Amino acid sequence: MKITDYKTYVIGTPWRNLTLLVIETDSSILGIGEARVVGKTHTVIEYLKDVKRHIIGADVTNIEDLYRRFTHLDFGAPGEVVMTGLALVEMACWDAIGKKTNMPVYKLLGGKVNDKILAYANGWYQVERTPNEFHDAAKSVMDAGYKAMKFDPFGNGDLELTRDEFHRSISLIEAVHAAAQKDAEILIEMHGRFAPHQAVEIAKAIEHLSPAWIEEPCRPDDLDAIAYVRDHTSIPIATGERLYTAKQFNRIFEKRLVNIIQPDINQCGGIFEVKKIASTAENYSIMVAPHNVGGVISTTAALHLMVTLRNAKILEHFNDFVDSHVKKAGKPYPEVVDGYFHLPDGPGWGVELNIEFIESNPPKSDNGIILDPGLDMFRKTNWHQRF
Repeated sequence: MKITDYKTYVIGTPWRNLTLLVIETDSSILGIGEARVVGKTHTVIEYLKDVKRHIIGADVTNIEDLYRRFTHLDFGAPGEVVMTGLALVEMACWDAIGKKTNMPVYKLLGGKVNDKILAYANGWYQVERTPNEFHDAAKSVMDAGYKAMKFDPFGNGDLELTRDEFHRSISLIEAVHAAAQKDAEILIEMHGRFAPHQAVEIAKAIEHLSPAWIEEPCRPDDLDAIAYVRDHTSIPIATGERLYTAKQFNRIFEKRLVNIIQPDINQCGGIFEVKKIASTAENYSIMVAPHNVGGVISTTAALHLMVTLRNAKILEHFNDFVDSHVKKAGKPYPEVVDGYFHLPDGPGWGVELNIEFIESNPPKSDNGIILDPGLDMFRKTNWHQRF
């Protein structure tokens, strides 16, 4: 079964673009991939045109050869754009294989070891940065049945916080913890903001609250800084959403820098590569909690992967609290019920796209160039409001 053509679609929202790729095959079977890449939507779509020679005529079952074509045959070192383009095509191939064999993708990946996957909410704190506002917003997460929530309380902090901002940020964390009590985990997002001494000061100030993790405390490529934080806190550390290759993760594993990795299937070359990364992580007793800022396809695909992992921990979810209309892009949508995602059903991803909805929600553009809104979190103190 070979690819004969492909089409791309983009759903625009105030703070993210969701790119969908649909491959056509000589068996009249369609396959769907999805990705969200910050600030480079147009670039990724143009890149796919550059490597059309690797796509058209490719056998959808030759996943390893697809990876080789994108990462080695063009000689350059693959980065975010290449790995995102590859992920779009690779995910679409898995969907097509599943439809051809009448099997869900998770069965093609070795079968399930989990029946359901714990979810954590993100995007829920689109409020003023006051303890009362954060507390009430956190209660709404609890009311929705979630058992975990992640948030970044640090405004536009970069490397260091002012004393006022330090104490303000800690007060926001304490307010969310008070709302969660023992009924939900809190996960502290740092977005790679801090110098190691600042990350450690924050960690020590919140250790008594027992957060489930601190995420990206320092720049993701500054491994010595992450090691310093690891050596000075008892809080588990998570990282990985801005790592794109197995080699980058291997450096993390070899130094045992973190407790949880967060590969993004959208930006690590797709399902198969992330499964390999996750399997290697298991050898180091490291848990997997994929980064997921996607829509119906990315979320469903991540679930297909997660149910096959022995070291699956939890999966991120935005779409109950921000841009919930993107759920209409396909059905069925994998809703969170009582804090958990449940196993998808149907061949491939088991999702049918709503092309009419997708085309009626285009991204912003300027002279034919797709614009990416981004978050601008190192300049705007209210970036978390996502508009």
